[in-house]
Amino acid sequence: MRCFVSGCAGFIGSHLVDRLLSLGHEVAGFDNLSTGRTQFMAEALRNPRFRFAEGDLLETDATARAMADCEFVFHLAANADVRFGTEHPTRDLQQNTIATVHVLEAMRETRAKRIAFASTGSIYGEAQVFPTPENHPLPRQTSLYGASKLGAEGFIEAYCEGFGMQGYIFRFVSILGERYTHGHVFDFVGQLQEHPEFLRVLGDGKQRKSYLYVQDCLDGILAAVENSRAKVTVLNLGTDQYCEVNQSIEWITEEMNVRPELIYAGGERGWIGDNPFIFLDCSAARALGWRPKASIKEGVARTVRYLREHPELFGAREGGFLRAGGSA
Repeated sequence: MRCFVSGCAGFIGSHLVDRLLSLGHEVAGFDNLSTGRTQFMAEALRNPRFRFAEGDLLETDATARAMADCEFVFHLAANADVRFGTEHPTRDLQQNTIATVHVLEAMRETRAKRIAFASTGSIYGEAQVFPTPENHPLPRQTSLYGASKLGAEGFIEAYCEGFGMQGYIFRFVSILGERYTHGHVFDFVGQLQEHPEFLRVLGDGKQRKSYLYVQDCLDGILAAVENSRAKVTVLNLGTDQYCEVNQSIEWITEEMNVRPELIYAGGERGWIGDNPFIFLDCSAARALGWRPKASIKEGVARTVRYLREHPELFGAREGGFLRAGGSA
């Protein structure tokens, strides 16, 4: 199969490229490198079945050229840093919603018919049912990021209906693992490497979150692509566990062998739109034969070990993507 991967130099995208190549597929990668890193593509770039194009998803012609001859589109490029949404109110719209429409238009031009999309559990806002199933009524949106992803989902569903496409929409919890470059585990490790004697924590540390190891995430995506034949498949991907931020701090400090003073910003949310409890019902994905292998604690530990082995990642931290086509 010939695959197109947007955000191919990012955290999840680069792992997906490696996995697809290992399965024998041909892969066309597309990324603007605003936050993606070429080092994450080092193995792929040595593979003759991988071609890479640097470009912006807001440029439909460039996207279509990179997508030429591809049968399946994996759309992972996004502005994935939720915290700064209110500082840049149109960024999520441009890079998550409008960029997705450009991907769909490029698919129409190139006649690609199947798309897998990285959405988010944030679209459930502050849900009333836990674990939260895919058919939960969608409440008031609490983040620009979640709203932009929900908008992108709607366009994918409409294009599938209007143009005979097939869509796979994956609502992730937070993903952890090697090549991870944003989120609270990344921030905490960076802080503790700089000043191990104290740690600043947004909110009160009691926010409850669920996390999924990146290789388990890829297993879930590929299980759905292989086994679901619906016009539009919508699946939650997460674990049967959740933890408090305070608990994740215990795991991180244990792995780093430090005992910092914890300094809390206060309040039950770390930022505007921060959901204090995310826990998804993943029984639909399980019905397709998928089950995550790593626990949340194992995912955190593997992430911390990787970050400690790659301190160079902390020298290029950015507050958000500048253009569409960035990396998830």
